[in-house]
Formats: sequence, structure tokens, C-alpha cells
Amino acid sequence: MVDLASVVRPGDGIIWGQACAEPQTLVEALVAQRAHLGGVGAFLGSSYSGIVAPEHADHLRLSSYCGTGRNRALADAGVLDILPVPYSQLSVLIENKTIPCDIAMIQVSLPNARGEYSLGLGVDYLAAALAVARVVIAEVNDQVPWVHTDPLLHEDDFDLVVKSSRLPVYLKSASPTPVESRIAQHAAALVPDGATIETGIGTLPNAVLSALKKRKGLHVHTGAIPDGVAGLDLRSCVGGALMGTQPLFDWARGNPLVQLRSSVATHGAAALGRIERFVAINSAVEVDVTGQVNGESAGGRYVGAVGGALDFVRAANQSPGGVSMVLVPASRIVENLSGPVSVPRGEAGFVVTEHGAADLRGCGLRERERRLRAISGSF
Repeated sequence: MVDLASVVRPGDGIIWGQACAEPQTLVEALVAQRAHLGGVGAFLGSSYSGIVAPEHADHLRLSSYCGTGRNRALADAGVLDILPVPYSQLSVLIENKTIPCDIAMIQVSLPNARGEYSLGLGVDYLAAALAVARVVIAEVNDQVPWVHTDPLLHEDDFDLVVKSSRLPVYLKSASPTPVESRIAQHAAALVPDGATIETGIGTLPNAVLSALKKRKGLHVHTGAIPDGVAGLDLRSCVGGALMGTQPLFDWARGNPLVQLRSSVATHGAAALGRIERFVAINSAVEVDVTGQVNGESAGGRYVGAVGGALDFVRAANQSPGGVSMVLVPASRIVENLSGPVSVPRGEAGFVVTEHGAADLRGCGLRERERRLRAISGSF
């Protein structure tokens, strides 16, 4: 077991990779040794391993940009400080130390013949963390695929190394329900050949991707790359992280089409502003009859995030030939939101349910309500 006390100072801020990129051995060491580290802060991304539990807040100050995955239990217990900011801001907040990063814990692949280690399953905000961290701790996991990442790392970039051989965290999607399949078909009809698409993770986004298998010459520019991307006719695939299962990892291994980059490159306005025919495909907790979107809380529980939806929606709305769509079951179109406004109605594009797609672009409030009620089927 790695001795974290040899490099961690009291009060340090620690950041590590999220989802499939979580360095599980290092996080287990942090949890086990937390009482001896002097009250450190831990910034979690989207976590699915369940290694960090509410009781670990006795010696760890926990924060995150989201309540997804196993973070939900931390948020429900009141021990997770949520930062409700667009994903595009995370790198800046890390670089200027608003989100402290003294220690970066990363999971990397074995090196290639040139001695280059790949971040393998995720770069996103880790690029900013690596740039400012005093100490970089690497878990070299021989089951992590070598993927083209920016940056690539070398042995002298690491201050401490632990070797492991364990399956990465998997993000498995269930088979879509009939309702989700109908939503996916309506959404896919709005995506032309040659489009650049963005989707999130989960059953519904993967269902949309499955419905796009006959589209030609697609490009992907997204935050999280899910399993369904591997089945598309692609010309390029740029993302912040791979979030899926082994078939996705095997497809991405050494694949020249796949590039994992920082959140500045995936979510930043400058990068997104250069993309034509950009199609943003996002889900939500609920949408009200004016087109406002809540993607954060349900039933008083923080279950989502501001995340990258707002960044991508704005980019799609400004892209020549672009389309922004929010996908929800019809039952989630409501009179009034039960949670915060994550995407304002001023950015409304298409809302898609199992009953069809409502184009809200250029519509006044009365017409928006009429179109949304027509696809709600519930009131």
C-alpha cells in the first residue's frame, strides 16, 4: 500500500480522475489513511466505485460538481459540497486554486515503446490538476488501455507510483425501455449525416446512438464518450473521458480516431465555436412549459449537475446548422420546475419525448406551452 503521508501535507486539496478513470487503489489508500493526513480536502468527479462513503467525511472535506452515481449517497448524507457551475469552468477554478489541487491522483496505462504513459480513460479537468499540483501520484494499471490523450506523461512526471492490475470501474447501461426507444427514434431523426454530436452517458443517450448506426460520416465532440459511440460510422471522436465498459475500452485502445483532451478543449467556448452542424443531445430531470430545464435535483435530492449541458446547448444554438435537444419522458414536462434552472429558457431548442419533438426556437411563451403540451401526453 502506498504511503500517502510521505507526500500529503495537512490541509492539502486532492483531486483524482472520475468514473472509469478513478484510480481505485489510490482512493482506497486515501480512505484507509485519512485519519493520519491532517484534514485534507477531496474533490470528486462523477463517482461510481462507491469507495468514498459518507462516514469518510470524518476526516475528509468532500466536494464535487455533481450528485451523479455514488455521489448521491454523499449528497443525501449532507457531507458533499456541491459546486453548481458549468463544466467549462472547472479547469479555470482548478488553475486559479479556487478548487484547491495540491495532490493529483491519476490512473495511467502501461507506457508505449516511447515511454509515454496514457491517461487512458479520462483527461477532462485532470489536465488542469496536473498543471498546478505540487505532487502527482500515479496508479499504473496494466488493464487500462493506451489511448491517445493530451497530455501524454513520462516517468519523471510522477512523484509517487503504485502498480496495479485491476478492472477499471465500468458504467453499464440497461436496455432501453419502449418509452426510451421511442424518444431515441424521434431524436435521431433530427441528426443529419456528417453532424458532430454530443451526448451524455446512460441508457437514453446510448439508445440514441444505437438509432444513429445508419448515419454516415459522423463526428463526436463530447465530454463523456459512452459505449454506443463505438458502433457509429465515425470520422473523428474527441472527448474528455471514456465512460462505459470493456468493449468501448478495447475499441479506443490505440485508435487514431479517438482523442481524449482537457475540458477546455471539449467544453470551452473557443473550441465549440468552431464546430458546424453541432448537435447537442442531453437529458434532464424535468422541463417546464416555458422551456426551462432542471438537470440537477429531483424530489429535494441533488441527483445531477449543471455539468456540460449548458456549454453544449449554447454551442449548438450558435453553430451553423446546429441543433440542441433535451430528451425527457413526457411525464417530466411540468407546469413548474421542482428544482433549479440549469438551462434557461432563452437557450431552448428542441424538447423530445416519446410523443415527438417540439421545436421551441423563435417561439413566444404561449406557443411554447402549446407545443410542449402536445408532446407531454399528461396534462
